[in-house]
Amino acid sequence: MSRFDFQRTNLPGLTVVKRDRHFDDRGFFSRLFCVSQLSAHGWVGPIEQINHSFTRRCGTVRGMHYQTAPHSEMKLVTCIKGKIWDVAIDLRENSPTFLQWHSEILSEENLKALLIPEGFAHGFQSLGDDVEIIYCHNKAYRSDNERALNPVDPTLKVQWPIEISEISERDKNQQWITKNFKGISF
Repeated sequence: MSRFDFQRTNLPGLTVVKRDRHFDDRGFFSRLFCVSQLSAHGWVGPIEQINHSFTRRCGTVRGMHYQTAPHSEMKLVTCIKGKIWDVAIDLRENSPTFLQWHSEILSEENLKALLIPEGFAHGFQSLGDDVEIIYCHNKAYRSDNERALNPVDPTLKVQWPIEISEISERDKNQQWITKNFKGISF
């Protein structure tokens, strides 16, 4: 019995994962991760790292982050409290969908997660206060392989749904993509 429903997006490899909730008198149960079911839809390797983020203010943007080879990472992003507008951008060298992006609203109510393959940048905007997210990564974080794109880069044309209220200095000061950027290999 599957605990997930998988929906492909217009970007090959990027998958929306919808969880089931099973209720009883005590409350509910929901599976966040299952390697046997997720691997059939692209998950590769064990979980190397699980991160939990808390975003205090509505309108905050975090991202667009990624890691380069040999530490390119796949991640499963799940919103466990509140609501976010989650974005993944295809950075794969020679991809037919290079620099295209896909967004999904992830929330504690809709039980959706985004399975993001290697070669994608990821970021989100909080659509409420006090938002919490769980990230499962198939590779451990390596600061020397971390990279980022500017979330408001006009080349990307990401249309943030609400006015940006807060963004880190690091993300805000990322250089814009130049015509020499050919993508990343992994």
